[in-house]
Amino acid sequence: MNQTTISKTIGVAGAGLHTGVSVNLGLRPAPENTGYIFIRTDLDNFEIPASVEYISHCSYATTLMRKGVVLSTCEHLLSALRGSGVDNCFVEIDNIELPIMDGSSEDFIRLIESAGVVEQDAPRRLFRVLKRAKVREGDRKMSIEPSDRFEIDCIIEFPHPFINRQSLNYVADNGSFSREIASARTFGFTHEIETLRRANLALGGSLENAIVLTPEGMLNETPLRFEDEFVRHKILDIIGDLALLGMPVQAKITAEKSGHSVHSQLMSKLLKTEGAWEIISDA
Repeated sequence: MNQTTISKTIGVAGAGLHTGVSVNLGLRPAPENTGYIFIRTDLDNFEIPASVEYISHCSYATTLMRKGVVLSTCEHLLSALRGSGVDNCFVEIDNIELPIMDGSSEDFIRLIESAGVVEQDAPRRLFRVLKRAKVREGDRKMSIEPSDRFEIDCIIEFPHPFINRQSLNYVADNGSFSREIASARTFGFTHEIETLRRANLALGGSLENAIVLTPEGMLNETPLRFEDEFVRHKILDIIGDLALLGMPVQAKITAEKSGHSVHSQLMSKLLKTEGAWEIISDA
């Protein structure tokens, strides 16, 4: 299998979930071995590679920073690029945060599909895990171990009648991301809203881009897209964050009550563990 990029430049506009700012997003074809590079067009085309190296903080979203320049909430687009099998892409953005769209990766998937994906000449590279690594943060835990494919076992648990305990096993194969994961939306709870707003977060949040849960139900009038949409969105986030390893991953991930900070810790630990991974050609 060779590397891929999109066949033409394409764009979309929206608003940031946490900042509420308007933002224009453009996707451009990129050469082989580029990976994903964010370009702040509002700051003289300053480049921030989508890499673990540039993770800044991971509270309610994954934020990258290079030389003081910040880019926030990148995980949903990265998940769509990885889930679509795109290896190389320039991502142009004219503000601090990527647009949230409908809170899932579905609009980004459609954008990529409308551009089309083309094969390049260089063979695809894979990040293959050779040794198990694990992290724990209270009752949050996550591990990654060798496998002959990319697979995620995810468990979440919230004391809410729509969630309780949900689990799902996701295996990446042809089209599984679009079918099973892409349309799962981000979610939050009404009791969190005041805290988030005081922290200048979720300023762009609405029922159009998130599932908002009340103690007994939800504010949204539209139904859930899946009965277990919540655990599916957690898997979407994991895929997007692991895209920061720079290439498709060959491993099995097991996650329980994980979040962006746990994802980041696991990647850092894996990269620092001698003999735990290798880069191979997907021949």
